[in-house]
Amino acid sequence: MLNDILAAIPWGILLAFTIGPVFFVLIETSITKGFKAAMTFDLGVVFGDIVFILIAYFSTNQLLENLKDDPSLFIFGGVIMFTFGIISFIKEKRGKKKNLNPEFLADSIPKNNYLGLFFKGFLLNFINIGVLGFWVGIIIVFGPQMNMETDRIVLFMTVIIITYLITDVVKIILAKQLKNRLTPYIIYKIKRVISVILMIFGFFLIIQGFFPEEKKMIKDKFVMMKE
Repeated sequence: MLNDILAAIPWGILLAFTIGPVFFVLIETSITKGFKAAMTFDLGVVFGDIVFILIAYFSTNQLLENLKDDPSLFIFGGVIMFTFGIISFIKEKRGKKKNLNPEFLADSIPKNNYLGLFFKGFLLNFINIGVLGFWVGIIIVFGPQMNMETDRIVLFMTVIIITYLITDVVKIILAKQLKNRLTPYIIYKIKRVISVILMIFGFFLIIQGFFPEEKKMIKDKFVMMKE
């Protein structure tokens, strides 16, 4: 259980710092409408993530149950992660000179219209199909490692979401500083680093799929050393 929690935390942080429209609108909302409005917007985003997680889980659950002991699943999940990372990397390289300030996302929703802010967060997240791809990749990669046990997967996803929320609270509090420091160049660099991290993670998963016996031997030796 502790291993599942520790494995989930970095993904929550990574998700929180994935630069996109939601990232900017959260900061903008915090500055212009305050903490409560920004948190309401963020809860809408999280609700969109929960819907995506449910879609990803139920659409892949049976497939993963049948293939959970198949090393090729690591290759499949690794290819998804690697492809996701390399597409993001190329996309950001091509869009390096674009203006990354999302003024077009400004709106006239009053700061006390919490229902409107909630649904704005939900819709802004839900229309981004890449988010669904992210959660499908996470479940494909980690589901078999947890033997497709529902309670472990729920715990893993819950920790990711909680870590994401905690990180977003920090972002909301530091919104003015973040907005002043997030120059287009820095944003470009952050996106590139995240893309590289995804590619590296995908590459190691592919290696695990090609050499399952070596992975088992390393794991057994590690357990023996701990004992």
